[in-house]
Amino acid sequence: MKLPPLILASASPRRAELLRKLKLEFEVIPSAAPEILDENLSPLELCQLNAHRKARAVAKKIPDVLVLGADTLVFLDREILGKPRDLDEARRMLERLSGRTHQVVTGVSLICLRAHRERIFAARTDVTFRALTPEQVEGYLARVQPLDKAGAYAIQESGDLVVSEISGSFSNVVGLPVEKVEAELSSWR
Repeated sequence: MKLPPLILASASPRRAELLRKLKLEFEVIPSAAPEILDENLSPLELCQLNAHRKARAVAKKIPDVLVLGADTLVFLDREILGKPRDLDEARRMLERLSGRTHQVVTGVSLICLRAHRERIFAARTDVTFRALTPEQVEGYLARVQPLDKAGAYAIQESGDLVVSEISGSFSNVVGLPVEKVEAELSSWR
């Protein structure tokens, strides 16, 4: 059995780039589903719920396709570090992450409504930051546009300046755990 047509329910260019590495044909139709922030849910539960909501919103419009929805969040001590509103907030986030280990969690939902199939899973990667001086924080902010990145950093953009170690999937930190996605798509066929 081959895969039905694939839709990526995300406007993230990073997710599209990661999915292309799997040599899959897909179309991008961003989901308009609003993200939920519920402090009663664990990071994995929250990311999986949001991924499901995003994928289902697109799948309801096109029920014969396989829709991939994803949600990535950065957590430090269970506190969500989202996209900073301005450079001052980005600076504070990087200072908080300095010398500490935080978690990057991505929830993924693969859903085909017509086939009544859905698979929801999550990946977690521990990321340890270097101990950063104020000058290093400013240097990073001068190199990377932090305002569209959860936690104010992107591991794929000069990440070596701020990250000392990761434990888990590198692609998960970028925005899509391609190893798990590939395994799930293989079992979908």
